[in-house]
Amino acid sequence: MYRWDDMGLKNIWLANGYRLHDTPYGKGVSFEDVDGLTRAVCLALARKPGKLTGTELRYLRQVGLGMSQPSLGKVLGVDAQSVARWEKSGKLPKWANRMVRLVYEAHADGNTAIRRVVERINDVDRLVNQRIVLEQTPRRGWQPRTEAALAEVA
Repeated sequence: MYRWDDMGLKNIWLANGYRLHDTPYGKGVSFEDVDGLTRAVCLALARKPGKLTGTELRYLRQVGLGMSQPSLGKVLGVDAQSVARWEKSGKLPKWANRMVRLVYEAHADGNTAIRRVVERINDVDRLVNQRIVLEQTPRRGWQPRTEAALAEVA
């Protein structure tokens, strides 16, 4: 069996669907269907008995929903710091534990209303985090363009 420790998960084990092999850098692993695997992991987390851990919450938020902490906070009606605190401490309120699972399952099952809300919040989040870059050209002067603000360039 292979331990799937993506993003710090500690309790996910794969019985098959992977291949171990040697690489010039040591042992390597490849997976047959990564998209299907990540969806299955998210569904298993959403449906597991007991509370989500902070790591599991982060995995569902980032991988399952593709959301930032502020975006998930908007869906749940809390601030980003609450989401960050839950992820760090692993102490989610019962209502948040249930809501995150419900939102993920509805999103994964193709619930149109939930999908639209998640996509719209993610779109707004991306737009807010864009930066405007001005570039001077010989013919047309200064020209603006937008790009994702992923990392600060000095």
